[in-house]
Amino acid sequence: MNRTPDIVIIGSGIGGATVAAGLAATGAETLILEAGERIADHPVNRDQRAIFQRGHFRPKETWYEADGTGFNPGNYYNVGGNSKFFGAVLSRYRREDFEEIHHREGVSPAWPFPYEELEPWYGRAEKLYRVRGALGDDPTEPSHSTPYDYPPVREEPAIADVRARLKAKGLHPFSLPLGVDIDKWLAKAPTPWDAHPNSDDGKMDAETAALSQALQHDNVRLQTGSPVIKLEADADGRISGVTYRQAGETRTLHPKLVILSAGAVQSAVLLLRSASDRFPEGLANSSGQVGRNFMNHNSSAVIGVSPRYRNTSIYQKTFAFNDFYLSDGNGGPPLGNVQLLGRISGKVLKGSLPNVPEWLLNRITGHAIDFYAMSEDVPNPESRVMVDGDRIVLKWHRTNWDAHLSLVFKLKDILRSIGFPLVLSRPFDKRTPSHQCGTIRIGRDPASAPLDIYCRAFDHQNLFVVDASFLPTSAAVNPALTVASQALRVADHIASKDLRA
Repeated sequence: MNRTPDIVIIGSGIGGATVAAGLAATGAETLILEAGERIADHPVNRDQRAIFQRGHFRPKETWYEADGTGFNPGNYYNVGGNSKFFGAVLSRYRREDFEEIHHREGVSPAWPFPYEELEPWYGRAEKLYRVRGALGDDPTEPSHSTPYDYPPVREEPAIADVRARLKAKGLHPFSLPLGVDIDKWLAKAPTPWDAHPNSDDGKMDAETAALSQALQHDNVRLQTGSPVIKLEADADGRISGVTYRQAGETRTLHPKLVILSAGAVQSAVLLLRSASDRFPEGLANSSGQVGRNFMNHNSSAVIGVSPRYRNTSIYQKTFAFNDFYLSDGNGGPPLGNVQLLGRISGKVLKGSLPNVPEWLLNRITGHAIDFYAMSEDVPNPESRVMVDGDRIVLKWHRTNWDAHLSLVFKLKDILRSIGFPLVLSRPFDKRTPSHQCGTIRIGRDPASAPLDIYCRAFDHQNLFVVDASFLPTSAAVNPALTVASQALRVADHIASKDLRA
């Protein structure tokens, strides 16, 4: 590709890689600019002391609270983005998540289109990411026009035991939809995949599933080590330049179309930093909403311990239950989703409890089952991403926390009732991103949303934003599949138009 590309995609995470896969067959010359590099296949990838105790893969970066306090975020910059470390849960939003939902603390607004509009692309995304799953066990499961192509990831005996106990209590555990080839993953090393980096080891992340397909086309190229630092817009509002750095040099491209997919925080930061005399509040920001409505799931680890239970599993993360997803179980507002965490070992737990001997943590985790409780964070315009010179400022107002505490309380009570007398919990804070989203949301009114229903900026006819920032709500399930499905929908929309339109 020696000439100016038709399309520049900024970022190779779930959004950028999937939209590239969707556009590849159009023949448009496409360049993907990725700030980071590929994760190499090294033994440290499965070294739990390196990952969880020494923070080997954490970025050397500081963000700031509104009061100036710095913190190290858990966001990753590499080919495939955060999906290289994700738990590979590829769930659909529930049908109800596209409608207005009243929570204990605020209202989760309706999407600008219903679930049925996105449903066909959900099926396509499940095929692209080779999702393993089964239908019929989750009462909240929305309608599927296509089945899963692969059966669920097999359940280990110790986990099947807990699933049976929950079912006997009247709950509805179901197989998590997972993008994991478990045999390939275990062939490398007997570890969980959750929070472990993937170097083509069997996890279907943005790089191994979507990007690899896109790069099979000669018209698509990936360029690493190329952080984008500014977008330029002409007097008509068209994005006229994409400026990035590579190998110490600053360069500018002039594509016909720009697709921003740097993530919910970095996409907002780039638009705000691209302010000019013509656009003093930043690009795509005539609504004043860029950076606002930041959401991050309310989430906690909940660990049940019993001396009579022996957890012999390796990976563990195979089921979830949504009995408190649409209500609290008694007709009240929703509480959220419960799913298994990847298997917690003493090496993993010591990262959070550095003063406890690892041998003791191994004794405890050998008799423990590990869950992840997740509740919706309702959009709040005062939860926002801002820039202060070179600083990224994240001002996050948690919402719906009381409902999350109720979910954790219910889960603890359930675990005690099925034979785990000691139950511990620990919330995740902003240093552990729990599905950041919502900073550049879609909508039908340019006065209240930066993007239209196809993720196109109302202010800039040749700019699309395709990553978790477009999500108008966080729901209470993992968002990766929803981002991928909308990315395929956006790609089809772009392909049906003249790129100059």
